[in-house]
Amino acid sequence: MFNSLPYKMDIWVANVRSSSPFFWLNRYKKDLTLFTLLGLPFAALGLIFQFAHSDSIELEAELQRHTDITCLARNIYYESRGESVAGQHAVAEVTMNRVASKRFPDSVCSVVHEQRWDKIRKRNVGAFSWTELGPLPKPKGKPWNRAMAVAVESYDNEGTNQVPGALFYHAERITPRWSRTKKLVAVIGSHKFYE
Repeated sequence: MFNSLPYKMDIWVANVRSSSPFFWLNRYKKDLTLFTLLGLPFAALGLIFQFAHSDSIELEAELQRHTDITCLARNIYYESRGESVAGQHAVAEVTMNRVASKRFPDSVCSVVHEQRWDKIRKRNVGAFSWTELGPLPKPKGKPWNRAMAVAVESYDNEGTNQVPGALFYHAERITPRWSRTKKLVAVIGSHKFYE
């Protein structure tokens, strides 16, 4: 009986198991199963938190996009609502060029509402004139819808560049002192655009 082949195979398997580097796995299999099952709720909680965190990041990005597009559309609306679509795209492009530039803040709303000290007027002056005015009427109607459409296209960089590299512009009817030191890029509608 002790010389039978199945008995010898059982002995050989037992010897291999006891000499293998995973002997502890076989010896404490019941304990390992228990500890594995105890860890499952923590693993599940970890996965839930990871998915919740990634969802919150996506939600935060979507909220930031909405805020940026709204600020960009307001700038287009108040600066150039009477201009052609090309003129509105140019105003939006200047705003987005400023966001990309290291010389200006790095978000759309920060660029639109940026203020800098003016030595002559001895006060902070807005980068865009409408931001210095008091309460403005709420944007509405077709001009607002068009400004929103231009803002989305510009924010998503879907149009062609009207004023490549332009960081400044002013109404054609005035000639500010700073424009003498800038390179003229284009004249679109009633605005002049500069690098």
